[in-house]
Order: sequence, then C-alpha cells, then structure tokens
Amino acid sequence: MSIGVFIKVGPHTWRFVKDEIPPARSALPMPMIISDEMPPTEQVDGKFYTSKSAFRAVGRANGLIEIGTEKLRPRPRNQDPPNADRDRTDAIGRAIAQYRYGRRAKHKEL
Repeated sequence: MSIGVFIKVGPHTWRFVKDEIPPARSALPMPMIISDEMPPTEQVDGKFYTSKSAFRAVGRANGLIEIGTEKLRPRPRNQDPPNADRDRTDAIGRAIAQYRYGRRAKHKEL
C-alpha cells in the first residue's frame, strides 16, 4: 500500500500524489551486466558447471534444447482442398434454399 498526499493544483482542484519508491539501481553510470557465473549445477555428463556458457555448450553438444531459448517452427496451416470454400458455400446455400422451401429436419425425441 503506497502512501500519498493531496496537493492543491488550482482553486477547488486537488490532486492525489503517491509516494513513489524509486527502482533499486546503483548510482554508478554503467549498464546492468548479467554474469556468466552460476551455482554449481550438474549437466547430463555428470560434471558440475559454474559457467552458464559451458553448461549450455555441453547441452547443445548432447542434442538438448534449453527451454525458453529454442527457435519455434512455424505452425503448418490447415491444408483444405482447393474447392473447400466453394463446397461449403454451396452446401450452406442448398440448406438455406431447402429451409425456405419448407423442408425441416426431423428431431428425434429422447
């Protein structure tokens, strides 16, 4: 819950201003750096690695895919026959014409 105050900005006009907590950043003028170090983690070869790049290289060499970094293949589109749209349109048109002519589907009673 953030705390705030009302500030008068004009006659009969007030604005509620929240106290904002600044993001946790260093005062140093440099970009954030993601380290290659990690806690010792076992890979499929039974060895422990503390380097992310070495861990990933062993995984790639063994044919593993790191979840979240894989390249997705495009999904294949639905392969309808070339005349499918025209066939659907004709079937719907026939159904509408039969309905207008007075033909109704018979319902089975349960």
